[in-house]
Amino acid sequence: MTPLDRSALKVDYFLLSVDEPCCGGCIQANPLSCIEVFATQPFTVTGDMLRLRGRLQPLFEDPAGWIYRLVDAFDLHPASSPSHQSIGRRAFLASSAALGLAACVPGRFAGYRDDASDAPQWQPSTTSPTIDMHSHAGRVIVSRDPLVGANRPFVPLSAPMRAGAMNVICLAIVTDTTVTHVSSDRKRFEAWRTPQPGELYALGKTEFARAHALVAREKMRVVTTAASLQAQAFSGPCAIIAAEGGDFLEGNIDALDEAFTQHQLRHLQLTHYRVNELGDIQTEPPVHGGLTDFGADVIRRCNRLGIVVDVAHGTYALVKRAASTSTKPLVLSHTALSTHPGARSRLISPDHARAIADTGGVIGVWPSSGTFSDIHAMAEGVKRMADVVGVEHVGLGSDMLGFISPPVFRSYEQLPSLASALLSAGFTQNDVTQILGANYLRVFTESVG
Repeated sequence: MTPLDRSALKVDYFLLSVDEPCCGGCIQANPLSCIEVFATQPFTVTGDMLRLRGRLQPLFEDPAGWIYRLVDAFDLHPASSPSHQSIGRRAFLASSAALGLAACVPGRFAGYRDDASDAPQWQPSTTSPTIDMHSHAGRVIVSRDPLVGANRPFVPLSAPMRAGAMNVICLAIVTDTTVTHVSSDRKRFEAWRTPQPGELYALGKTEFARAHALVAREKMRVVTTAASLQAQAFSGPCAIIAAEGGDFLEGNIDALDEAFTQHQLRHLQLTHYRVNELGDIQTEPPVHGGLTDFGADVIRRCNRLGIVVDVAHGTYALVKRAASTSTKPLVLSHTALSTHPGARSRLISPDHARAIADTGGVIGVWPSSGTFSDIHAMAEGVKRMADVVGVEHVGLGSDMLGFISPPVFRSYEQLPSLASALLSAGFTQNDVTQILGANYLRVFTESVG
């Protein structure tokens, strides 16, 4: 059992292996012996045997070359069981099948480093909270599997937030899940059918209910104003209710008022993985020429109600019209910089980034393993973004539990490691405070009040 954060006492994500990595830059070389585990509950890190049961998933074209992943895993024989025998970290059983494991090579799992003690140490601010601009943590999203749907079990959220000193997350529902699926090349999601009238509106109500149920289960707080955020952020983990895609509106702007009042929506991303009534998306050919008139009306209504406007996934044309429409700063919650983004890429150009910064807004850098090899490479990506738009316009958008392939920042327990990597990349402690929350707080304050 090899945790990503080797200092953690409890983990819900780890690598199963016979031999511990010889150093922080090693994982098992044989892909047949590399199994990632996503557990239903945190495991205590011990030297005992683990006998796990879960759903074994094959991986296709995985960046690290791995072949298997065990999800929804749980211990068949917890420590209290008489059959739980200690045989060390050198063996495991998954779904009752024993696997033999081999040597080490550098890879994606090496997000941790053994030289952490030599790295600059982050000092979390006592006055400015840490904020993730985009997260699906806790498994808030309804499953795409119709047999699971809204019955998808939650996973721990509050504990890793506390462990990593993450104060606030923008907890994003998604309302196109029933009409999108993974593309054949497994690199993105795409729409595969047209929704029925009322379908996505109903899905939105279900997703908002799940978000609030997750918050209640985790004993978190929903913050709806800048004052409540500042007052409660240091008392325990908090959530800003967000929506990734205005698909649940179904072209009805009054549904936005309803979401604001009844569901406490305070952060709206206009588009996601289907070209909807609000505008075009980066990953599909343009249909509307950017932002639609309805999309512009939604932005104006958000400005009036007090909802942050997020243009992630939107085309550059959409962003330019959104910038000229909004009277408040925009955010682009999760992406990374590319000098020349490819066709249908989720990355953005320097001009695209500047269009956000020129509104006074913030761009969240994401931890995609397709973009960054490890957490230090991600920190360098943050630096490149800051070099283009200024540090005051950069934030963190983890897209937690939103990736097809596991990202380089996959648990809030890693936040100190990310902060340390940012310091190593040349940022000051004050810069890191801005990036990890203060910049988004500024936009939230201006937009929501």
